[in-house]
Amino acid sequence: MLTTYRRLVLTAALLGAGIASPAVAAPCPWVAAWGSSQMEPGADNALPAEALRNVTLRQTVRPSIGGSAVRVRFSNAFGDRPLTIEAATLARAVQSGKAAVNARTVTALRFSGKPRVVIPPGADWLSDPVDMPVSAFEDLAVSIHLAEVPGRQTSHPGSRTTSYWLAGDHVAETDLPSAHPVDHWFMLSGLEARACKAGAVVALGDSITDGRGTTTNGNDRWTDVLARRLRGGKAVINQGIGGNRVLLDGLGPNAMARLDRDVLALPGVTHLILLEGINDLGNLTRLKPVSAEEHAAMVEQVTGAYAQIVARARAHGIKVYGATLLPDMGTEFYHPDAANEADRQALNAWIRAPGNFDGVIDFDKVMRDPARPDRLNPAYDVGDALHPNPAGYKAMGDAIALELLR
Repeated sequence: MLTTYRRLVLTAALLGAGIASPAVAAPCPWVAAWGSSQMEPGADNALPAEALRNVTLRQTVRPSIGGSAVRVRFSNAFGDRPLTIEAATLARAVQSGKAAVNARTVTALRFSGKPRVVIPPGADWLSDPVDMPVSAFEDLAVSIHLAEVPGRQTSHPGSRTTSYWLAGDHVAETDLPSAHPVDHWFMLSGLEARACKAGAVVALGDSITDGRGTTTNGNDRWTDVLARRLRGGKAVINQGIGGNRVLLDGLGPNAMARLDRDVLALPGVTHLILLEGINDLGNLTRLKPVSAEEHAAMVEQVTGAYAQIVARARAHGIKVYGATLLPDMGTEFYHPDAANEADRQALNAWIRAPGNFDGVIDFDKVMRDPARPDRLNPAYDVGDALHPNPAGYKAMGDAIALELLR
């Protein structure tokens, strides 16, 4: 009691003399550094039957900002029963897409101080913080040992990054030479870093954001290009899902349904780039023609959803930029006609209209064929008249004015 009294008297005397007492610096805030949108995988993208019990998964991620400490977010968002992680580690990967890790960096992850955690169905779970300084664009390996995988798996099929699975508990091993490669992420939804003077940009989109047409383990999506241009000053979180739609579930939950989990729940988000809608347009008439009224109703519903996304993000202090839809004429899967092209132009006109978004990123202008503006520039077409090739993704990433994100 006397010690406390003397401390108070000394503090008052220092303040009275104009001398500030020493202050303890607040820790840097948590900021999303890497992420992947979760969904229930189809049979062709799920873990095989032999990997559903007593298995180690080793998965590589690449944060786009550095920090003094990190924590890992695991997901059982689509599980039909609890997900039990028996043990987990974090380590620096030797190379993206390879199973080997730096032996000196293997660090056990803890959950409320314990090595084991049970994640309820529908939930995400953060690990305890790990005092491991990381750098932007440094490949990290997350290894988890599972006694059993839930019957309904939680995954991100379009990882464009090779992961590995191996029977048994191998989370502490430095290499897994007999492991089986798989180009998906499973039950791994995010990495957060303690980072001062940093924020995060979320890219919410479909396969064009997810990176269909890029190089496996090449990190050449448009979001990767943008992140490298930002030089680690701001994270770029890719929340694209191939086949995703604004209004209806397709491959993965619709954009409206996943907005809270994939954008608003992430720490440190300052900006959102929305590039969604081409699959809504294509699926409208993929199987049969529809009336003019149905075309108009779809455009009205998609733009209404855009407005909802903007309003909900702005309520969290997030600036929202609308990205115009790329041309798709000539796509065999959707076989669009003049009515579909008119729908795309209507959506792009709404995106470009002042006030609907906080700004516009005109990917359509960058990617269209100057001679036939309803089609992708052949130099940027992967070959299906819908998805860019790596050169196209680079053009997209280079087209974004960095001033928008500062």
